[in-house]
Amino acid sequence: MVPNRMLLKSILPATLIAASFFPSVVAAQTARSPVAPRRELVESVVREAYEKFRSDPSGKNADYIPYLAQVDSKMFGIAIVTTDNQVLTLGDVKYSFSIQSISKVFTLALAMEELGPDKVFAKVGSEPTGRPFNSPLAVVDMPSHSGNPLVNAGAIATTSLISGQNAAEKWNKILDFYSKAAGEKLVLIDEVYQSEAATNTGNKALSMLLAKYDRIYADPFESVDIYTKQCSVGVNATQLARMGATLSNNGINPATGQQVIKSEDMPHILSTIVLFCTLRAHVQLSVRC
Repeated sequence: MVPNRMLLKSILPATLIAASFFPSVVAAQTARSPVAPRRELVESVVREAYEKFRSDPSGKNADYIPYLAQVDSKMFGIAIVTTDNQVLTLGDVKYSFSIQSISKVFTLALAMEELGPDKVFAKVGSEPTGRPFNSPLAVVDMPSHSGNPLVNAGAIATTSLISGQNAAEKWNKILDFYSKAAGEKLVLIDEVYQSEAATNTGNKALSMLLAKYDRIYADPFESVDIYTKQCSVGVNATQLARMGATLSNNGINPATGQQVIKSEDMPHILSTIVLFCTLRAHVQLSVRC
């Protein structure tokens, strides 16, 4: 059974597209949805949830990356950004935490930008593995070997698809794409990256298995290193909510008005998320880097 506060924390990143509170004056705003709940109602619900769970001490920090175990577990905040760029924040929303596996969605979007959905899914796959997120057996057993872009093997393969003359160019392209989705410049949290890079032998093993089956498309260890960096990008709650609102807004960042993700790619991205999250809900798989 997942403790209430941890359940809320896991649900919030998947529902970063919610209601309406403090309007920002931005020229790029879109029209308010006619089916959006009343501002007062949503504000009341969010405040109730915040007050109910902010003092809940249950659950514990992830410790599969040593740095994450050191983060203050008492921090708790909620940020909501709507598709018409209205924002609500409560609690600890300015702390920059590592994006971790949410990064997989946006690297998938970038790969689709470069290659198109058909080529990406032909090279990575789109089927649930039915195994843990980091399973070597899934790489061996599945016909696609990489599974889908939201498990580690598939995410590493997706990262390897990003074009560039060298690792630095590929990494900067990924970081710039994330920043466009967030509506402001994001940066690497080097302490997280160093901690994760020192303990990512499992992902290196997955990359070599992928190489055995010709399912990784750049140097395996270089791809793992770039993947490790993308998981170590820092985002605060508001930035992450804006990234979620960009997904909800057909790929348009509601704060900047920029078409970050091609609208024709959005159904493929969202269906992949729904498929994976539905599987995760039923079999209680973890989503981790």
